[in-house]
Amino acid sequence: MIPSVLPTYNRAPLHFTRGEGSWLIARDGTRYLDMTSGIAVNALGHAHPDLVRVLTEQAGRIWHLSNLYDIPQQQALADALVDKTFADTAFFTNSGTEACELAVKMARKYWHEKEQPDRVKIITFSGSFHGRSTAAIAASGSEKMTKGFGPLLPGFVHLEFGDHDALRAAMQDPQVGAVLLEPVQGEGGIRVVPDQCLKGLRDLCDKTGTLLILDEVQCGMGRTGRLFAHEWAGITPDIMMVAKGIGGGFPLGAVLATEAAAAGMVAGTHGSTYGGNPLGCAVGLEVMRHVADPDFLDAVNRKAGLLRQRLEGLVATHPDLFEGVRGLGLMLGLKCKVPNTDLVKAGHARHVLTVGAADNVVRLLPALNIPDSDIAEAVARLDGAAAQLKAG
Repeated sequence: MIPSVLPTYNRAPLHFTRGEGSWLIARDGTRYLDMTSGIAVNALGHAHPDLVRVLTEQAGRIWHLSNLYDIPQQQALADALVDKTFADTAFFTNSGTEACELAVKMARKYWHEKEQPDRVKIITFSGSFHGRSTAAIAASGSEKMTKGFGPLLPGFVHLEFGDHDALRAAMQDPQVGAVLLEPVQGEGGIRVVPDQCLKGLRDLCDKTGTLLILDEVQCGMGRTGRLFAHEWAGITPDIMMVAKGIGGGFPLGAVLATEAAAAGMVAGTHGSTYGGNPLGCAVGLEVMRHVADPDFLDAVNRKAGLLRQRLEGLVATHPDLFEGVRGLGLMLGLKCKVPNTDLVKAGHARHVLTVGAADNVVRLLPALNIPDSDIAEAVARLDGAAAQLKAG
Protein backbone atom coordinates (compact mmCIF):
# COMPACT_ATOMS: atom_id res chain seq x y z
CA MET A 1 0.00 0.00 0.00
CA ILE A 2 1.42 3.37 -1.00
CA PRO A 3 2.12 5.81 1.87
CA SER A 4 0.02 8.94 2.16
CA VAL A 5 3.19 10.94 1.44
CA LEU A 6 4.44 10.01 -2.04
CA PRO A 7 7.56 7.89 -1.37
CA THR A 8 10.07 9.79 -3.53
CA TYR A 9 12.57 10.41 -0.71
CA ASN A 10 14.95 8.04 1.04
CA ARG A 11 14.44 9.59 4.46
CA ALA A 12 16.68 9.01 7.45
CA PRO A 13 14.78 7.74 10.52
CA LEU A 14 15.17 11.06 12.32
CA HIS A 15 12.26 13.12 13.64
CA PHE A 16 12.87 16.75 14.56
CA THR A 17 10.43 19.02 16.37
CA ARG A 18 12.45 22.17 16.96
CA GLY A 19 15.50 24.08 15.78
CA GLU A 20 17.81 26.56 17.48
CA GLY A 21 20.65 28.17 15.54
CA SER A 22 22.86 25.35 14.24
CA TRP A 23 20.99 22.68 16.20
CA LEU A 24 17.97 20.48 15.57
CA ILE A 25 16.14 18.84 18.49
CA ALA A 26 14.55 15.43 18.01
CA ARG A 27 11.28 14.25 19.57
CA ASP A 28 13.17 12.55 22.40
CA GLY A 29 15.14 15.73 23.13
CA THR A 30 18.40 14.63 21.48
CA ARG A 31 20.29 17.55 19.97
CA TYR A 32 21.84 17.19 16.51
CA LEU A 33 24.43 19.59 15.12
CA ASP A 34 23.05 20.54 11.71
CA MET A 35 25.83 20.95 9.12
CA THR A 36 23.35 20.88 6.23
CA SER A 37 21.12 23.89 7.08
CA GLY A 38 18.33 22.36 5.03
CA ILE A 39 20.79 21.90 2.10
CA ALA A 40 22.04 25.50 2.12
CA VAL A 41 18.59 26.94 2.87
CA ASN A 42 18.68 28.04 6.53
CA ALA A 43 21.37 30.65 5.90
CA LEU A 44 20.89 32.21 9.34
CA GLY A 45 20.22 28.94 11.15
CA HIS A 46 17.02 27.72 12.72
CA ALA A 47 14.49 30.10 14.27
CA HIS A 48 16.64 33.21 13.86
CA PRO A 49 14.90 35.83 16.01
CA ASP A 50 14.97 38.54 13.34
CA LEU A 51 13.36 36.25 10.76
CA VAL A 52 10.76 35.05 13.27
CA ARG A 53 9.94 38.67 14.14
CA VAL A 54 9.64 39.84 10.53
CA LEU A 55 7.51 36.86 9.51
CA THR A 56 5.21 37.25 12.51
CA GLU A 57 4.79 40.98 11.93
CA GLN A 58 4.01 40.48 8.26
CA ALA A 59 1.57 37.64 9.01
CA GLY A 60 -0.32 40.03 11.24
CA ARG A 61 -0.74 42.47 8.36
CA ILE A 62 -1.34 40.53 5.16
CA TRP A 63 -0.32 37.03 4.02
CA HIS A 64 -1.00 37.04 0.32
CA LEU A 65 -1.64 39.43 -2.52
CA SER A 66 -2.13 38.51 -6.13
CA ASN A 67 0.47 39.81 -8.54
CA LEU A 68 -2.41 41.70 -10.13
CA TYR A 69 -1.55 44.40 -7.54
CA ASP A 70 1.56 46.14 -6.32
CA ILE A 71 3.28 44.31 -3.46
CA PRO A 72 5.46 46.72 -1.43
CA GLN A 73 7.58 43.97 0.13
CA GLN A 74 8.32 42.57 -3.33
CA GLN A 75 9.37 45.98 -4.60
CA ALA A 76 11.65 46.51 -1.61
CA LEU A 77 13.38 43.16 -2.06
CA ALA A 78 13.77 43.69 -5.80
CA ASP A 79 15.31 47.10 -5.14
CA ALA A 80 17.75 45.58 -2.63
CA LEU A 81 18.83 42.85 -5.05
CA VAL A 82 19.25 45.27 -7.93
CA ASP A 83 21.27 47.60 -5.69
CA LYS A 84 23.65 44.84 -4.58
CA THR A 85 24.10 42.90 -7.84
CA PHE A 86 24.63 43.17 -11.58
CA ALA A 87 20.88 42.95 -12.18
CA ASP A 88 18.46 45.57 -13.42
CA THR A 89 15.34 43.55 -12.66
CA ALA A 90 14.07 40.58 -10.64
CA PHE A 91 11.20 38.10 -10.89
CA PHE A 92 10.27 36.19 -7.75
CA THR A 93 9.51 32.47 -7.64
CA ASN A 94 8.95 29.90 -4.90
CA SER A 95 11.94 27.68 -5.69
CA GLY A 96 15.11 27.18 -7.69
CA THR A 97 13.30 24.84 -10.06
CA GLU A 98 10.85 27.59 -10.98
CA ALA A 99 13.78 29.97 -11.41
CA CYS A 100 15.30 27.53 -13.91
CA GLU A 101 12.07 27.44 -15.91
CA LEU A 102 12.03 31.22 -16.23
CA ALA A 103 15.74 31.44 -17.04
CA VAL A 104 15.25 29.06 -19.97
CA LYS A 105 12.18 30.95 -21.16
CA MET A 106 13.92 34.30 -20.81
CA ALA A 107 16.95 33.20 -22.85
CA ARG A 108 14.83 31.81 -25.67
CA LYS A 109 12.50 34.82 -25.69
CA TYR A 110 15.53 37.09 -25.91
CA TRP A 111 16.60 35.53 -29.19
CA HIS A 112 13.06 35.43 -30.53
CA GLU A 113 12.81 39.16 -29.97
CA LYS A 114 16.21 39.58 -31.66
CA GLU A 115 14.69 37.87 -34.72
CA GLN A 116 17.08 34.95 -34.32
CA PRO A 117 14.58 32.30 -33.19
CA ASP A 118 16.91 29.44 -34.13
CA ARG A 119 19.29 30.30 -31.26
CA VAL A 120 17.44 27.99 -28.88
CA LYS A 121 20.29 25.73 -27.76
CA ILE A 122 21.58 26.02 -24.20
CA ILE A 123 24.92 24.51 -23.23
CA THR A 124 25.04 22.70 -19.87
CA PHE A 125 27.61 20.52 -18.11
CA SER A 126 27.94 17.05 -16.62
CA GLY A 127 27.30 16.89 -12.90
CA SER A 128 24.92 19.83 -13.04
CA PHE A 129 21.69 20.04 -11.10
CA HIS A 130 19.12 22.72 -11.88
CA GLY A 131 15.96 21.25 -10.33
CA ARG A 132 13.45 18.52 -11.12
CA SER A 133 11.03 20.07 -13.60
CA THR A 134 11.03 18.82 -17.19
CA ALA A 135 13.23 21.71 -18.34
CA ALA A 136 15.62 21.31 -15.40
CA ILE A 137 16.16 17.57 -15.85
CA ALA A 138 16.61 18.06 -19.59
CA ALA A 139 19.26 20.64 -18.74
CA SER A 140 21.18 18.21 -16.52
CA GLY A 141 20.82 15.40 -19.03
CA SER A 142 22.00 12.64 -16.67
CA GLU A 143 20.33 9.24 -16.88
CA LYS A 144 19.66 9.34 -13.14
CA MET A 145 17.57 12.48 -13.60
CA THR A 146 15.90 11.75 -16.93
CA LYS A 147 15.26 7.99 -17.14
CA GLY A 148 11.57 7.29 -17.54
CA PHE A 149 10.54 10.91 -18.03
CA GLY A 150 10.81 11.29 -21.79
CA PRO A 151 10.29 12.87 -24.16
CA LEU A 152 12.55 15.57 -22.80
CA LEU A 153 12.49 19.26 -23.63
CA PRO A 154 14.88 19.61 -26.59
CA GLY A 155 17.56 22.20 -27.13
CA PHE A 156 20.19 21.36 -24.49
CA VAL A 157 23.80 20.59 -25.40
CA HIS A 158 25.54 18.54 -22.70
CA LEU A 159 29.31 18.91 -22.29
CA GLU A 160 31.78 17.36 -19.89
CA PHE A 161 32.60 19.56 -16.91
CA GLY A 162 35.96 21.23 -17.51
CA ASP A 163 36.31 20.29 -21.20
CA HIS A 164 37.41 23.64 -22.59
CA ASP A 165 38.01 22.41 -26.13
CA ALA A 166 34.51 20.97 -26.37
CA LEU A 167 33.07 24.22 -25.02
CA ARG A 168 34.90 26.37 -27.55
CA ALA A 169 33.78 24.09 -30.36
CA ALA A 170 30.17 24.02 -29.19
CA MET A 171 30.06 27.81 -28.97
CA GLN A 172 30.65 28.02 -32.73
CA ASP A 173 27.21 26.52 -33.35
CA PRO A 174 25.02 29.41 -34.59
CA GLN A 175 22.04 27.85 -32.80
CA VAL A 176 23.61 28.20 -29.35
CA GLY A 177 21.94 31.05 -27.48
CA ALA A 178 23.02 30.56 -23.87
CA VAL A 179 25.32 28.75 -21.45
CA LEU A 180 23.93 27.56 -18.09
CA LEU A 181 26.44 26.90 -15.33
CA GLU A 182 26.77 26.56 -11.55
CA PRO A 183 29.90 28.42 -10.35
CA VAL A 184 30.12 25.73 -7.67
CA GLN A 185 28.34 22.47 -8.35
CA GLY A 186 26.51 21.32 -5.23
CA GLU A 187 24.77 18.04 -6.05
CA GLY A 188 27.59 17.35 -8.50
CA GLY A 189 30.13 16.98 -5.69
CA ILE A 190 31.20 20.49 -4.60
CA ARG A 191 33.14 21.13 -7.81
CA VAL A 192 34.35 24.73 -8.08
CA VAL A 193 34.69 26.39 -11.49
CA PRO A 194 38.07 28.20 -11.30
CA ASP A 195 38.01 31.99 -11.57
CA GLN A 196 40.03 31.95 -14.78
CA CYS A 197 37.52 29.57 -16.35
CA LEU A 198 34.59 31.81 -15.44
CA LYS A 199 36.46 34.78 -16.90
CA GLY A 200 37.21 32.84 -20.08
CA LEU A 201 33.58 31.76 -20.37
CA ARG A 202 32.38 35.34 -19.96
CA ASP A 203 34.80 36.46 -22.69
CA LEU A 204 33.63 33.65 -24.97
CA CYS A 205 30.00 34.57 -24.42
CA ASP A 206 30.77 38.21 -25.19
CA LYS A 207 32.55 37.30 -28.43
CA THR A 208 29.68 35.13 -29.66
CA GLY A 209 26.84 37.21 -28.23
CA THR A 210 25.75 34.24 -26.11
CA LEU A 211 23.84 34.77 -22.88
CA LEU A 212 25.52 33.59 -19.70
CA ILE A 213 23.08 32.08 -17.17
CA LEU A 214 24.47 31.31 -13.73
CA ASP A 215 22.71 28.98 -11.32
CA GLU A 216 23.55 30.30 -7.85
CA VAL A 217 20.68 28.55 -6.11
CA GLN A 218 23.01 26.64 -3.79
CA CYS A 219 26.22 28.68 -3.92
CA GLY A 220 24.64 32.14 -3.69
CA MET A 221 23.42 34.39 -0.86
CA GLY A 222 26.74 34.60 0.97
CA ARG A 223 27.46 30.87 0.92
CA THR A 224 30.96 31.29 -0.56
CA GLY A 225 31.93 34.43 1.35
CA ARG A 226 30.70 36.84 -1.31
CA LEU A 227 27.05 37.67 -1.84
CA PHE A 228 27.25 35.58 -5.02
CA ALA A 229 29.99 33.17 -6.02
CA HIS A 230 30.68 34.71 -9.44
CA GLU A 231 31.91 37.87 -7.72
CA TRP A 232 35.16 36.09 -6.84
CA ALA A 233 35.99 35.96 -10.57
CA GLY A 234 35.08 39.59 -11.15
CA ILE A 235 32.48 38.76 -13.81
CA THR A 236 28.74 39.22 -14.15
CA PRO A 237 26.11 37.00 -15.80
CA ASP A 238 23.23 38.09 -17.98
CA ILE A 239 20.69 35.98 -16.08
CA MET A 240 21.00 34.38 -12.64
CA MET A 241 18.91 31.85 -10.73
CA VAL A 242 18.62 32.35 -6.96
CA ALA A 243 16.73 30.41 -4.27
CA LYS A 244 17.51 28.35 -1.14
CA GLY A 245 19.27 30.83 1.19
CA ILE A 246 17.41 33.88 -0.11
CA GLY A 247 14.42 33.07 2.09
CA GLY A 248 16.36 31.74 5.06
CA GLY A 249 13.98 28.75 5.16
CA PHE A 250 10.87 30.38 3.73
CA PRO A 251 10.07 29.17 0.18
CA LEU A 252 11.48 31.88 -2.08
CA GLY A 253 13.45 32.13 -5.29
CA ALA A 254 14.26 34.70 -7.94
CA VAL A 255 15.60 35.25 -11.40
CA LEU A 256 17.85 38.28 -11.70
CA ALA A 257 18.67 39.72 -15.10
CA THR A 258 20.06 42.65 -17.01
CA GLU A 259 17.61 44.92 -18.79
CA ALA A 260 18.84 43.63 -22.15
CA ALA A 261 18.45 39.94 -21.27
CA ALA A 262 14.97 40.48 -19.82
CA ALA A 263 13.70 42.72 -22.61
CA GLY A 264 11.43 40.04 -24.10
CA MET A 265 9.62 39.27 -20.85
CA VAL A 266 6.74 41.71 -21.16
CA ALA A 267 3.28 41.56 -19.57
CA GLY A 268 1.68 38.16 -20.01
CA THR A 269 4.86 36.20 -20.82
CA HIS A 270 5.31 34.74 -17.32
CA GLY A 271 3.57 34.66 -13.95
CA SER A 272 3.27 33.01 -10.55
CA THR A 273 0.48 32.75 -8.02
CA TYR A 274 2.67 32.74 -4.92
CA GLY A 275 5.94 34.11 -6.29
CA GLY A 276 6.85 37.37 -4.58
CA ASN A 277 4.15 37.09 -1.90
CA PRO A 278 4.37 39.49 1.08
CA LEU A 279 5.45 36.83 3.60
CA GLY A 280 8.32 35.50 1.51
CA CYS A 281 9.58 38.90 0.44
CA ALA A 282 9.44 40.33 3.95
CA VAL A 283 11.64 37.48 5.16
CA GLY A 284 13.90 37.71 2.10
CA LEU A 285 14.48 41.40 2.71
CA GLU A 286 15.58 40.65 6.28
CA VAL A 287 17.90 37.90 5.03
CA MET A 288 19.42 40.40 2.60
CA ARG A 289 19.93 42.89 5.42
CA HIS A 290 22.14 40.33 7.14
CA VAL A 291 24.01 38.51 4.37
CA ALA A 292 24.77 41.54 2.18
CA ASP A 293 26.52 43.28 5.06
CA PRO A 294 30.31 43.35 4.39
CA ASP A 295 31.07 42.55 8.03
CA PHE A 296 28.80 39.49 7.87
CA LEU A 297 30.56 38.27 4.71
CA ASP A 298 33.96 38.85 6.33
CA ALA A 299 32.80 36.64 9.19
CA VAL A 300 31.68 33.95 6.73
CA ASN A 301 35.15 33.93 5.20
CA ARG A 302 36.81 33.67 8.58
CA LYS A 303 34.52 30.82 9.65
CA ALA A 304 35.12 29.11 6.31
CA GLY A 305 38.86 29.23 6.90
CA LEU A 306 38.43 27.75 10.36
CA LEU A 307 36.16 24.95 9.14
CA ARG A 308 38.43 24.10 6.23
CA GLN A 309 41.50 24.02 8.46
CA ARG A 310 39.82 21.63 10.86
CA LEU A 311 38.54 19.44 8.02
CA GLU A 312 42.06 19.27 6.57
CA GLY A 313 43.17 18.04 9.98
CA LEU A 314 40.41 15.41 9.90
CA VAL A 315 41.62 14.19 6.51
CA ALA A 316 45.20 14.02 7.76
CA THR A 317 44.08 11.99 10.78
CA HIS A 318 42.08 9.53 8.64
CA PRO A 319 43.91 9.24 5.28
CA ASP A 320 42.42 5.79 4.77
CA LEU A 321 38.89 7.28 4.80
CA PHE A 322 39.30 10.64 3.05
CA GLU A 323 41.01 11.94 -0.06
CA GLY A 324 40.71 15.63 0.66
CA VAL A 325 38.62 18.76 1.15
CA ARG A 326 37.10 20.75 -1.69
CA GLY A 327 34.83 23.73 -2.08
CA LEU A 328 34.60 27.43 -1.36
CA GLY A 329 33.46 29.39 1.68
CA LEU A 330 30.94 27.47 3.78
CA MET A 331 30.17 25.17 0.86
CA LEU A 332 32.68 22.42 1.54
CA GLY A 333 32.96 18.75 0.69
CA LEU A 334 34.85 15.77 2.05
CA LYS A 335 35.95 13.50 -0.78
CA CYS A 336 35.63 10.01 0.68
CA LYS A 337 37.42 6.72 0.05
CA VAL A 338 34.63 4.82 1.83
CA PRO A 339 31.03 5.15 0.62
CA ASN A 340 29.88 8.65 1.50
CA THR A 341 26.56 7.24 2.73
CA ASP A 342 28.48 5.34 5.41
CA LEU A 343 29.94 8.56 6.79
CA VAL A 344 26.55 10.32 6.72
CA LYS A 345 24.98 7.43 8.69
CA ALA A 346 27.89 7.27 11.12
CA GLY A 347 27.41 10.99 11.66
CA HIS A 348 23.78 10.39 12.59
CA ALA A 349 24.97 8.08 15.35
CA ARG A 350 27.25 10.89 16.58
CA HIS A 351 24.41 13.42 16.29
CA VAL A 352 25.93 15.46 13.47
CA LEU A 353 24.06 15.96 10.18
CA THR A 354 25.75 16.07 6.77
CA VAL A 355 24.50 15.40 3.24
CA GLY A 356 25.91 13.34 0.38
CA ALA A 357 26.69 14.45 -3.16
CA ALA A 358 28.00 12.94 -6.37
CA ASP A 359 31.62 11.84 -6.78
CA ASN A 360 31.45 10.18 -3.33
CA VAL A 361 31.50 13.52 -1.52
CA VAL A 362 29.91 14.47 1.80
CA ARG A 363 28.73 18.07 1.85
CA LEU A 364 29.02 20.46 4.77
CA LEU A 365 26.70 23.45 4.37
CA PRO A 366 26.32 24.98 7.84
CA ALA A 367 24.43 28.12 8.73
CA LEU A 368 26.48 31.13 7.66
CA ASN A 369 26.44 32.46 11.23
CA ILE A 370 27.52 29.18 12.85
CA PRO A 371 29.51 29.86 16.05
CA ASP A 372 33.18 28.85 16.12
CA SER A 373 32.43 26.49 18.98
CA ASP A 374 29.89 24.62 16.83
CA ILE A 375 32.44 24.30 14.04
CA ALA A 376 34.86 22.67 16.44
CA GLU A 377 32.14 20.42 17.83
CA ALA A 378 31.01 19.36 14.36
CA VAL A 379 34.48 18.28 13.30
CA ALA A 380 35.01 16.49 16.60
CA ARG A 381 31.81 14.52 16.00
CA LEU A 382 32.86 13.73 12.44
CA ASP A 383 36.18 12.51 13.84
CA GLY A 384 34.21 10.20 16.12
CA ALA A 385 32.14 9.01 13.15
CA ALA A 386 35.32 8.30 11.19
CA ALA A 387 36.78 6.35 14.09
CA GLN A 388 33.56 4.36 14.29
CA LEU A 389 33.84 3.48 10.59
CA LYS A 390 37.43 2.30 11.03
CA ALA A 391 36.46 0.18 14.01
CA GLY A 392 33.83 -1.51 11.86
